[in-house]
Amino acid sequence: MSERTILRLHQARRDDIGDLVTRRPVPGPTVEHVGAFLFLNHHGPQVYPPNNRGLPFGPHPHRGFETVTFILEGELAHTDSGGHESIIREGGVQWMTAGRGLVHAEISPEDFKRVGGQLEILQLWVNLPARLKMCSPRYVGVQADAIPAIAADGATVHLVSGDWGGQTGPVESLTGVFMTWVALEAGGSVTFEGLSGRDVFLYGVRGGFDVGGVRVPQFTLAELEQGERVTLSASEPALLLFGHAEPIDEPIVSHGPFVMNSVEEIRQAFADYQAGMFGSAEIVKG
Repeated sequence: MSERTILRLHQARRDDIGDLVTRRPVPGPTVEHVGAFLFLNHHGPQVYPPNNRGLPFGPHPHRGFETVTFILEGELAHTDSGGHESIIREGGVQWMTAGRGLVHAEISPEDFKRVGGQLEILQLWVNLPARLKMCSPRYVGVQADAIPAIAADGATVHLVSGDWGGQTGPVESLTGVFMTWVALEAGGSVTFEGLSGRDVFLYGVRGGFDVGGVRVPQFTLAELEQGERVTLSASEPALLLFGHAEPIDEPIVSHGPFVMNSVEEIRQAFADYQAGMFGSAEIVKG
């Protein structure tokens, strides 16, 4: 069984949004996307003071892909034009399928703005194939207690979607995406198999870890060679984002909040949004 090893490392670039600490490993100067995985924003870690303004992501549109948002610390309020609302707290995940288009807002709840606190959030964009780009929008908000935390050899696998260790994640991906975040103790390791021909996403959130003897530092995206399995180990406590997906062998044309297969489809997305076809999202006040 062939092991996946490091092909390249891509360090995240600092790109703060107002007072929100933000790092972005992809897209970047050395990598446009990792197969079906298009974009990652790593917000925080940071501490918000009392009476803060909260997150700046008021109502905005999307079409043609999915957003997967990991709330590692703090909390996040979501509302969208499909009628979905939730406040997801530490350890939870939001999985939104934009499909043919919606407007959503991702902001801090009023309690967080009043009291403040620690905040660390990851948002990953996952492509949809042409056959699903105009599907009906969907939203799943999952709190921490609904996400299996599977312990093995000094590692804890937080299983969001897919099957591992005899358990199934709470989110059923439309395209069979496997998604986790993994906490490694010092001396811990974990192996993931079934990766042959899959697009693999691997990002170091905290601490550093090793793949085949090569260290992946914090805030770094690891691009892997092909292979059937990968073993991740750490000599210090570490947290990482790991997922894999079926490749989508189609053109990728993105502009702002839309990801389609052609320039014409991007133009149509802007026209549809400006015509009010995506609806509107009211701000959550909780």
